[in-house]
Amino acid sequence: MDSAKFLSEQFSAHAGVIDATREAIAEPFARLLEAAASSVRNGGKVVFFGNGGSAADAQHLATELGVRYITDRDPIAAIALTTDTSSLTAIGNDFGFDELFARQVQALVNKGDVVIGLSTSGNSENVVRGLSKARDLGAFTSAMTGNGGGRLADQTDALIAVPSTDTARIQEMHILVGHSFCGALEQELGLI
Repeated sequence: MDSAKFLSEQFSAHAGVIDATREAIAEPFARLLEAAASSVRNGGKVVFFGNGGSAADAQHLATELGVRYITDRDPIAAIALTTDTSSLTAIGNDFGFDELFARQVQALVNKGDVVIGLSTSGNSENVVRGLSKARDLGAFTSAMTGNGGGRLADQTDALIAVPSTDTARIQEMHILVGHSFCGALEQELGLI
């Protein structure tokens, strides 16, 4: 194996997806940012969830908002629905894995909150159901997905669809877009 060649190919693939993503998401990113700023100003919160690597990204981004991202500042109300093992295991056991996020959304989301589901395929049943429930409750819904958005495209007010089918590239863009969202929200709220 030529590790230098492999590394170069990975970086080149990443760079290509960056350029395509920047163009593809500008408008929905602006809508998501506007909705989140309005929600937080009015006492609302930002809620994240996803499975596997997307669960880790959800936790990461909720922490960036709730603690700090660019500078020390007042916390922004944010939560990841992937962190409470008692709720996760009880819902999975009693209602099934497909209800994992919808049940928590029903308990924790209010009208005017912003709810962001992460799924590289856009087809994770529990994420689809979670966003559908959030929409029923009057929340602003967004999804970070891969190419086309899958089933989540119909469940969102702002679809952040990375134009790629490569899971690694999609996940890389999700954290880049997520970090951009955190920094832009801090600025929009005048916290930095």
